[in-house]
Amino acid sequence: MTPAETRGLWLGLLGVGIFALTLPMTRLAVGTPDAPQLSGVFIALGRAVVAALLSIAFLIATRAPWPRQGDWLPLALTSAGVVFGFPLFTSIAMRHVEAIHASVIVGVLPLATAAVGAALHRQRPSAAFWACAAAGSLLVAVYAATRAQSGLQAHAADLLLLAAMACAAVGYGYGARLAQHMQAEHVICWALVIALPLTLPLAWWTLPRSPVAPAAWAAFGYVAVFSMWIGFFAWYRGLALGGTVRVSQVQLVQPFLSMVFAVPLLGEHLDAQTVMFAVAVIATVFVGRRMPVRPAPPHPAR
Repeated sequence: MTPAETRGLWLGLLGVGIFALTLPMTRLAVGTPDAPQLSGVFIALGRAVVAALLSIAFLIATRAPWPRQGDWLPLALTSAGVVFGFPLFTSIAMRHVEAIHASVIVGVLPLATAAVGAALHRQRPSAAFWACAAAGSLLVAVYAATRAQSGLQAHAADLLLLAAMACAAVGYGYGARLAQHMQAEHVICWALVIALPLTLPLAWWTLPRSPVAPAAWAAFGYVAVFSMWIGFFAWYRGLALGGTVRVSQVQLVQPFLSMVFAVPLLGEHLDAQTVMFAVAVIATVFVGRRMPVRPAPPHPAR
């Protein structure tokens, strides 16, 4: 492994450490059905507005160049994945499931990220890779079915979390590709800025009209500044230096870190069944990450 790849892994681990607090903090900000706090829509859009305003200041301070013409579509796809999709789906879902539960559901994110990265880099994962992906997905489905807390409502929340995972994988993949020729910090900044014409009015429209606990506002501040902004500085730089397929492996520790954080922050209970399913999901991801991923054969010349 080259020094650049090693640095990429450490930066990726730093980003994962920051992201690991996202689910517990979102749960704290959104509250529960019995004690609601901020709405999920406001958390998703409001955090993007805060991060976009910070991004404008950062882009000006660093004299960032405008993206190239061919970068706007990948930036829009990155924005759709990590500025809109993942925050919106998780924020709505987290009112109805505990952070520990959600950590298991999104445990297959490393495989999803690797699959998107392989597609973008024209690689061909082996059949064994896809078998591991299917096994991990099946484990998540079984866990969600056995742990449903409120019937159809919990199942709907699990579907939202799976949609969030897919959005994150797409955003990570396109953002990492952009970070190969753009500064990693500028990738997330531009993705946030181009979304501002939508996020700003929608966040204002969903602004809370009733009192909100200070802890919920503090949690909102974390997901706005760290989860939505600073974490991506390290994450995209790590993916660009170490490669999407390799660095996405450090996401293996994210579910466990999220669970550890959820216990003191939210008072949630970590039971043996949840740990067992989490270990099983991570095992499928670990094995799947070691399966061959080959370059696609070149198209025959015409």
